[in-house]
Amino acid sequence: MESQNSNICNNGSALIFLGTGCSSAVPNVRCLLQPSDPPCSVCSQALSVPPNQNPNYRCNTSLVIDHYSESDNAHSYILIDVGKTFREQVLRWFTLHNIPRIDSIILTHEHADAVLGLDDIRAVQPYSPINDIDPTPIYLSHHAMDSIAEKFPYLVQKQLKPGQEIRRVAQLDWHIIEEDHQRPFVASGIQFVPLPVMHGEDYISLGFLFGEKCRVAYISDVSRIPSSTEHVISKASAGQLDILILDTLYKEFMSYNHQSFYLLYRMGLIIHTFASLRLLRQ
Repeated sequence: MESQNSNICNNGSALIFLGTGCSSAVPNVRCLLQPSDPPCSVCSQALSVPPNQNPNYRCNTSLVIDHYSESDNAHSYILIDVGKTFREQVLRWFTLHNIPRIDSIILTHEHADAVLGLDDIRAVQPYSPINDIDPTPIYLSHHAMDSIAEKFPYLVQKQLKPGQEIRRVAQLDWHIIEEDHQRPFVASGIQFVPLPVMHGEDYISLGFLFGEKCRVAYISDVSRIPSSTEHVISKASAGQLDILILDTLYKEFMSYNHQSFYLLYRMGLIIHTFASLRLLRQ
């Protein structure tokens, strides 16, 4: 059970959590097929409690920003990450929250749980058998672009090869963003500041700082926050955060690729400038 709809600014805008689970999602399939003795209470609950009532039924981490513009009296919908469980998230949460479309997509990195749902973006785009529609802007790093071009070449190439038939696929307009907090970008009218973080010591993932009336920092995959990024989201930089959303995979165990609750708890005591600590993974 996810999809907490947080109306953070009381102005009609909201953050909708489509998923807060790890790459394998929860329940873990192996845990159900090869149960321990005694069985795992979290995963076995999935067999008896409907997903919409089960706080431990979690899809891949993903967020929709429902941005309401008072000047235009209109909503825009920005999707952060499109993982392996995207289709299920659309069926469950887009229908519940009346999300009619996606106006922009932002990718934190190119791991499977962040990008393998890209093919299903066509399901939330207007139908056209010849792909004659406006493409959805998608923002990602150079490294993510190179990886996705190998995974999904048919989503990236713009021209058909000789003799190639037209096939309906998601139409995407690719925009490269820098892994640099000094190079912000705008998606659907909102400015985003990239927040480079370590996702393992050999890999950079991006978080994002956004919001004017409410300052939100979203960091979904992180093992260590560099001092430069820590400064950007501190009170000493641009002012008090209203919401800090952070990755934590384990309660106490230290993961190479992810933060633990214990470490984040200590950070919450040390970095006292943060107004709120919200956990993405449990």
